[in-house]
Amino acid sequence: MLIIENVRLALSSLKANKMRALLTMLGIIIGIASVIAIMTVGNSLTSSITGSMSAMGANNITVGLQQRENEEEETETGMTFGSGRNQQKAPKEEDYFTADMLEGYCETYSNEIYALSASETIGSGQIEDGNLYANVSVMGASQGYFVANDLTLLSGRFFSDRETDGGDKVAIISEKAVNNMFQGDMEKAIGSTIQTNVNESYENYTVVGVYEYEESAFTFSTSSEKDISTSVYIPLKTALDKNHKAGYTSFTVVTQAEVDSDKFAGTTESYFNTYYRNNRDFEVSATSMASLVSAMSDIMGTVTTAISVIAGIALVVGGIGVMNIMLVSITERTREIGTRKALGATNGSIRLQFIVEAIIICMIGGIIGIALGIAGGILGAQLMDSEAAISASSIIISLLFSIGIGVFFGYYPANKAAKMDPIEALRYE
Repeated sequence: MLIIENVRLALSSLKANKMRALLTMLGIIIGIASVIAIMTVGNSLTSSITGSMSAMGANNITVGLQQRENEEEETETGMTFGSGRNQQKAPKEEDYFTADMLEGYCETYSNEIYALSASETIGSGQIEDGNLYANVSVMGASQGYFVANDLTLLSGRFFSDRETDGGDKVAIISEKAVNNMFQGDMEKAIGSTIQTNVNESYENYTVVGVYEYEESAFTFSTSSEKDISTSVYIPLKTALDKNHKAGYTSFTVVTQAEVDSDKFAGTTESYFNTYYRNNRDFEVSATSMASLVSAMSDIMGTVTTAISVIAGIALVVGGIGVMNIMLVSITERTREIGTRKALGATNGSIRLQFIVEAIIICMIGGIIGIALGIAGGILGAQLMDSEAAISASSIIISLLFSIGIGVFFGYYPANKAAKMDPIEALRYE
């Protein structure tokens, strides 16, 4: 009953000084709203980015060559040889992953591997036919590449085994290239010959398939619709022959759904490093998309938390404001405090009265701040084309924090009121 009475007294006091109470709450409102809005926008961006990365292949493992670090050797006399500074080196043909390595790897881990993707870039250029053109980048791709990158075929087919093994001059082009070169007629495009001009080198390819173009979430182009560059895929062996290469510097593994891609990345790295244990310049590095997604989430979470802590400084400022107003209120109500103590009120009841009043001020400010923060967070997420991800934990923590501020900054004024001498208080003018 005492708590209820104190709440009633606190509300009566706030009602009697509405403007002062509102200004007192302002710091709490701004602090809570800032923290909630920042955490909502941060969580929304984190969900959007990690979602896009996961869509690229949560079960994908990227395997590539990594230059070894130079090691210093120390002799018995204390002299050192070698420098700590790495000189950048380009992989040579003897450093490449070979087809035999990949074949042995796939056979060893046939139960864990769903697809293996390898590619070889030829370069950027155009498909040309008189006045018609389409900007493209020509890339050699293995059959597993289309699985790893979830390419959707709109017309035609993917490469056959014969075309892949024989290095035939066939191509799969995008629907945008079809729009530019064949007026959008996919049936006309299939079986037609296109001429590519890459670095002033002309090559003819027979179109066997058309894929659906999807704009990447991580790229932005200012080009017109007609000038957007898309990929032309040719068999991997065709591209390797074109570049006079007999191996690969990197490839992507798509694991089976039930396989732990993080753990299998370590297994893959160990497997291939047996081939490179005597290679002085390069070793193998394997990274799973799942670990990248996790790292990105951690980074975004850390940034969001850091900014929220900075915004939370407003809460401390608001708490100081609460303490200041409570001291003013106690001074104004000195005679009231003296009267209550003269009637038998204990120091504890006086202290509780003003602590409850401070808590009520912070709670009301916190509730208003939460409402404004949620609205601001949703608006910010919409402006960034992300789905709002409101954190229930941040709302609860913010409300508890505001109550804690009320207790912390209300205790000193309340304690000061409780220790007043009732005789002196009654004499106060």
